[in-house]
Amino acid sequence: QVQLVESGGGLVQGGGSLRLACAASGRTLGTMGWFRQVPGKEREFVAAISWNNGRTYYADSVKGRFTISRDNAENTVYLQMNSLKLEDTAVYYCAGPLYSGSSYYWKQDQYRTWGQGTQVTVSS
Repeated sequence: QVQLVESGGGLVQGGGSLRLACAASGRTLGTMGWFRQVPGKEREFVAAISWNNGRTYYADSVKGRFTISRDNAENTVYLQMNSLKLEDTAVYYCAGPLYSGSSYYWKQDQYRTWGQGTQVTVSS
């Protein structure tokens, strides 16, 4: 079973940037995703990237500000977050790969494995 480890979270001022990384212990031949969660709310989809063609998907709330990418040789997925807002504060989770045959990249129950999460805090 592939294990995922996130890194790169931290405290940043509003308008600033952070880059999260998700390192996999093995090859992740499938779509990988990022989700986030704040206390008292459900985990929500942020972004996903396919393995074969690099197609990307984003939640409307982050479109134009966040960029997901992957380095298949390094088994690592990145989330570049720019123009951060207070409402981006959350624990960010890496997930993947998507179950074979699934196209529901926005649904958390479609992913095989999850990381432990990394806290992102945006201050005013």
